[in-house]
Amino acid sequence: MCGIIGFTGNIDAEKVVMEGLKELEYRGYDSAGIALIREDSDEPYIMKETGPVSELEKAVDKNMVSSFCGMGHTRWATHGGVTDINAHPHYVGKTVLIHNGIIENYQELINSYELRDKMISETDTEVAAHIINYYYEKTGDPLESIKKAVGVIKGSYSFCIMFSDIKGKIFSIRNVSPLVAASCEKGSLIASDVTALLKYSKKYFVLPEKVIAELTKDGIVLRTLEGKETEPEYLTVDWDMEAAQKSGYPHFMIKEINEQPEALERTIRPRIVNGKTDFSGDGIPDSIFKNCERISIIACGTASYAGTVGKSILEPMLKIPVNVYIASEYRYSDVITDEKTLCIVISQSGETVDTLEAMKLAASKKAVTLSIVNVKASTIARESDYVLYTHAGPEISVASTKAYTVQLAALYLIAAKMGEVRGCISEKEAEEFTASIGNVGKTVEEMLKYIPECKHISERMAKSRDAFYIGRGLDYAFSMEGALKLKEISYIHAEAMAAGELKHGTIALIEKDTPVVAIATQKNIFLKTISNVREVKARGAFVILICRDDETLSEDIYDICVKIPEMDDRFTGFAVAVLLQLIAYYTADGKGLNVDKPRNLAKSVTVE
Repeated sequence: MCGIIGFTGNIDAEKVVMEGLKELEYRGYDSAGIALIREDSDEPYIMKETGPVSELEKAVDKNMVSSFCGMGHTRWATHGGVTDINAHPHYVGKTVLIHNGIIENYQELINSYELRDKMISETDTEVAAHIINYYYEKTGDPLESIKKAVGVIKGSYSFCIMFSDIKGKIFSIRNVSPLVAASCEKGSLIASDVTALLKYSKKYFVLPEKVIAELTKDGIVLRTLEGKETEPEYLTVDWDMEAAQKSGYPHFMIKEINEQPEALERTIRPRIVNGKTDFSGDGIPDSIFKNCERISIIACGTASYAGTVGKSILEPMLKIPVNVYIASEYRYSDVITDEKTLCIVISQSGETVDTLEAMKLAASKKAVTLSIVNVKASTIARESDYVLYTHAGPEISVASTKAYTVQLAALYLIAAKMGEVRGCISEKEAEEFTASIGNVGKTVEEMLKYIPECKHISERMAKSRDAFYIGRGLDYAFSMEGALKLKEISYIHAEAMAAGELKHGTIALIEKDTPVVAIATQKNIFLKTISNVREVKARGAFVILICRDDETLSEDIYDICVKIPEMDDRFTGFAVAVLLQLIAYYTADGKGLNVDKPRNLAKSVTVE
């Protein structure tokens, strides 16, 4: 969740670290801090402030600091409230520490190492700083102290460590929580996300778990806990710095909504060969699709709603059980999983810790794991049997948009391939289905012209305390993501409801002028959904109806109607997604909220 940046080199460390924190702020913006090892002092310069990175930047006294080695942290609070004291870095003895993750046994460590009277913060991170410093005072050896500390620490962590009596060096180690690193002519860098490194290098590597990185201005040395040096596996970023900037848009979210046609093309086109879906370039064999007897889709949040749409496409086509599991629940449920299970794991970042741990459990039960991931060489991508990369480019806004639609595209491609290799659809049907997948980028591009309609709807939404999204079948699956988008960035309570279930209790929540977004794009159940629309309208709801262009309706059943172009029922979700994203965006923007950084949320959930 939190953002980490470290630099040591031959230019001003304060500038590099502060720039990195700005790039990483989407990972947490409760507080921010910086630590710099000064050339003219034995004491590090440390400054911490609650609030955004801009508050920290104001507080740093640039005239006091001459440093070529430093690190910074932007926090999403877990242990302890949002205070200056709880902010990182934590400084104990000679040890300066920043941390992303959760130390699960911190209370046990407090007791074992008699830390209760020494603690000044409420954080688990300060406990880790005390443990590292305890061993550093005993050994005087930074590598040995880190090795001994991680031997007793349990949980997920990415640590960046400086020692006040060691000039020009940063040490790092991780377990689960992500860290990437790079070297360049200006020095060495380490960060939670490659976006913070891009200004200096497009070549980077993922720090392997339980390997200590020693950063100096001349390069990075990796050592296992046994002391053996190891070589990093370098990767190259295939997008430039401009892709991680707003490029004239007021927010990343609206930029990323507009980037969806290109993201879909990049994800889909290389995988359509001679009119058929082809995963040979991904190294994914047909056998994993042909031999499975059930599919488990594991994901969190937006990715799980993409999975729900995938289930609605896959199950009727393949005639095998397809279940969607929230990753945080999967590990604690006795789910039927064996070597005949295809486990599809979905994560934009590839670092979502609940999803990663669920995938590990499925793998331990011999399931075949296929991940749908946007970030190359991320932990989930590396640890799954096979990976299907979505090529969305960087997604900075906390609210996911283009990651969702490319995840849908990946699931549709899987459906086309599985339908073909299992003989569930004819060759002609497979080609027609694949051709429809190839057209979704154009569909999304057409929907971007609906901004005026979405702005009009948002004006009405912004005045409301509650909103409801209803639909049947696939439309219900679409409504889940729509409700999530609205509530996470506009703070309006929003619920998705199966339209047919309204009269079984939830219609009691409908009051006069309550906005109800009714999605009715499925022809076979269109009239059933319209009956439910009439029910909420009769109770005074303000109805926003999304339907097909060829439908003729009485105007008394809706207040606003938005009609999407005619298309195959199974593909309407791409059009609906854009409308619901735009409605949420303009509602939050109209309320004057920070669209890209909604309160209490962070982009990459790397703690349980």
